[in-house]
Amino acid sequence: MTNKQENLTIEEAAKIANVTTATIRNWIKTNHINPSKKGGIVQASFNAFMQDIVGKKKLTSRANKLLKDKHNHTEITQKIKQLLQQNDTKNIGDTYENLLSNSYRNKEGIYYTPAWIINDMLKNLKINDNFMFLDPCCGSGNFIIEALKLGVSPENIYGFDTDENAVSITKQRIKKEFGLEMPHIKVGDFLTEVNQLKERQIVFDGIFTNPPWGKKFDKTIKKQLAHIFDCGNSLDTTSLFMAASLSILKQNGTLGFLVQEAFFNISNFEYIRKKIIALRILRFVDYGKAFKGLITKAQAIIVKNEKAKNNSQIECCFGNTTYRRSLVSFKNNPKTIFNFWTNKSENQVINKLYAAKHITLKNKAQWAIGIVTGNNRQFCSSVQKEGYIPAFKGSDIRKKGLKNPSIFISANFKNFQQVAPLPMYQAKEKLIYKFISSDLCFYNDTQQRYVINSANILIPDNLGISNYQLAMLLNSEIINWLFKQLFSTHKILRSDLEILPLHTDYFSHYTEFSEASYLDYLHIEKTKNGSYRVKK
Repeated sequence: MTNKQENLTIEEAAKIANVTTATIRNWIKTNHINPSKKGGIVQASFNAFMQDIVGKKKLTSRANKLLKDKHNHTEITQKIKQLLQQNDTKNIGDTYENLLSNSYRNKEGIYYTPAWIINDMLKNLKINDNFMFLDPCCGSGNFIIEALKLGVSPENIYGFDTDENAVSITKQRIKKEFGLEMPHIKVGDFLTEVNQLKERQIVFDGIFTNPPWGKKFDKTIKKQLAHIFDCGNSLDTTSLFMAASLSILKQNGTLGFLVQEAFFNISNFEYIRKKIIALRILRFVDYGKAFKGLITKAQAIIVKNEKAKNNSQIECCFGNTTYRRSLVSFKNNPKTIFNFWTNKSENQVINKLYAAKHITLKNKAQWAIGIVTGNNRQFCSSVQKEGYIPAFKGSDIRKKGLKNPSIFISANFKNFQQVAPLPMYQAKEKLIYKFISSDLCFYNDTQQRYVINSANILIPDNLGISNYQLAMLLNSEIINWLFKQLFSTHKILRSDLEILPLHTDYFSHYTEFSEASYLDYLHIEKTKNGSYRVKK
């Protein structure tokens, strides 16, 4: 009698190994783990692989990185309690935040909001005697303290946070500064607490917060919450908190969220952006890199809970500039991108680029990532030696050529963490491009070169132009400008490339590409400041 073979789903294995599902599928493809007949993997082979190979080689650096930046939460709690008992609340929020490790803050999405940002976000809020205010993730209480200063009654202020220390800090700060007890500030997960608020028919005139940015928790739970709050495929915690907040916002109430810049242009937030654009958006504000140690910018969206009108104007504050744009100018953008860093004249150029006859790469290309060795120290060399082949990094790629390779990798790909199907690298002709970059940089490779993970591969399918001509379009100054105006990112994502307009008909009029003739074809001209405008 044989024992029943135990299996895991790919998602379960990815969660255990702390890698993506794509990595698990690559391990199956490279015969590191055995697939099951039901589409999963054989648990015994997975366990052996984790013990014999991954534990020793592939995930060691990742595990060390996670363990490197830990803190003792018990000691921190004792420290905070001691400060509170001493009634030492001056800068206690900053003190607590500094005690938290970077890995913990990243996992929980904790970045406490500076007072100057809160003052700006709340500056136009009109308070009346019955004004109801909520901060769904109150942290150390900065939004709530400003609401009290503006005149909101303490009994009308609600706040939640899952961090008991943060809630204690909030209450003690308020007690010392205002002499008030706050009955509705409590330890709790807002995404759960919102149901009780609905049952008690408690709704709010103002909901302002800095939600957890990309908090890590079970994807199955995220999907359940997304279904409950109608977030579609927008599963980030920012989307969940925003949709949950809208469900308890009064008609004509005001919602203000401080969010990461990805909210405004990344595909993962498209569904929630479409939900928001149906409402009256009051302001978009860029506050720059407001958080120490965090590369992403902090940006705010202020929304009125009333039906939007296409001719309504949105105040856009970016850098030292403030201008107004119509709601419809954002509706017309691909993926409903909120590119509020683009002024009205520049947005007319974007509309012109999309109005001209074009195609896109959506469903018209094959894509592959560069090779991920999992351990560059072991599998890469700075000099060519026996059994090693040249590989090109993103930094080796130039629009008009390639640098000499500075990396050589083992020709035995068996132990690499992630490898695309070999025919992709060995294609007779393919485009290779930088992945980590703010500029589009493509090169047409006809020598079957290998690339590592800072470079990616694109093989177009019968676009009606040559690969060389496609590279010319993607490398052009105007398309680079467009890319920055829409995405303002340092990663060249496939989903973004797939919506760029490709004006292939240009080559029916011009045999050789030039920037001047391309602009003339598009009826666009370059301005003295390096931007563009539609020709009159």
